[in-house]
Amino acid sequence: METSAFIARLIGPFLLVLGLAMLTRPRMIASIIEQSVASTALIFLAGMLALVAGLAIVNVHNVWTADWRVIVTALGWLSIVGGIARMLASDVLARLGRRFAGLRLVNTIAGLLLLVLGVILAGKGYGLGA
Repeated sequence: METSAFIARLIGPFLLVLGLAMLTRPRMIASIIEQSVASTALIFLAGMLALVAGLAIVNVHNVWTADWRVIVTALGWLSIVGGIARMLASDVLARLGRRFAGLRLVNTIAGLLLLVLGVILAGKGYGLGA
């Protein structure tokens, strides 16, 4: 459980702040997405970082239980898959990113999801409501 809480203390606040940024600064986030998908090199680099982060999480926390800890494991695996996709299909993801960059509803839903996951993980990681 200590590893789960440690990772949750790292990922939770990050997701919480990212979700808040997506909800409170939608034009800025859309601009960042548009600028990011304009560079396949940046997408590839983001893929490398996501792959390493995902591998780090899964190597120390591959826990498939019916509680909040499965969120940590799932995020690790999603990071691995996302990293590989960015590295092997940067051009395809750039096209998809351009399509979704300006869709406010999609970004709002994503922001809400990240905010909720951030609150759950930060709460569990820091022992709030545990």
